[in-house]
Amino acid sequence: MAESATDSSRILAEARASLQRQQAGGRRATVTLGGGRSIGRRSAELKRLHFARKAARMAFAVMAILFAALVTGLVIDGIGFTGIVLTFLAIVGAIALLGTYPRMKVPELGTLNRGDVRAMVARTELWLEAQRPALPVPAVTLVDQIGVQLDSLGLQLEGVDPAEPAVVEVRKLVGEHLPGMVETYRRIPANLRREQRDGRTADQQLADGLGKISAEIDAVTRQLAAGDLDALAVRGRFLDYKYGDGLEQAAPQLAAPKAEN
Repeated sequence: MAESATDSSRILAEARASLQRQQAGGRRATVTLGGGRSIGRRSAELKRLHFARKAARMAFAVMAILFAALVTGLVIDGIGFTGIVLTFLAIVGAIALLGTYPRMKVPELGTLNRGDVRAMVARTELWLEAQRPALPVPAVTLVDQIGVQLDSLGLQLEGVDPAEPAVVEVRKLVGEHLPGMVETYRRIPANLRREQRDGRTADQQLADGLGKISAEIDAVTRQLAAGDLDALAVRGRFLDYKYGDGLEQAAPQLAAPKAEN
């Protein structure tokens, strides 16, 4: 127990240090947009695009309603007070409807690692944002930090040949292993997440795992910035072994308490 607590404290301390490094570079941990909180700039870009499309549809609807009212007024020689009221109500209704629907869809887990790096990072950030309400507070803090780190990592990967084996492995870490760890946690019944198993609770295991991934993303970003692709290739194979096989082994252990319920 003491060793586990020490590991958790160390991981959270490393995560806080990494976040401070990111903030020192002028980056914000979160981006506020449309009343919602984005954990990174890429997901904020997707939201801006979604809201811009909504705004365009609302503007088109308002223009169509006004044009229809104008034509009607010319045909019947004025629409009168009743027509003005109906036009106003139609505009309010159109704005309310188009401002609410369609809602922005959360990317599906299996689609996160598709497309170019920018798209992968944006979808992963957006997916992680949607999972935040179901996560414990330490994990939420780490998810916010990882969002900032993903922005930096995405910029670094854009300048590297996507066919590089190391890049493929890093993409798997971000687009598959990271969300897979969160999804494994979410499948555990809420009443079992704080039960100790092998000396740790599911909440602690999730925070530890996210802390390690955060530290690895920080290290990979630094290696990419230094242009050290050889070292990155070695790290890429290590990440695939550590988080690919490790996650597959951890999943049944985390899910095992379900059978006891």
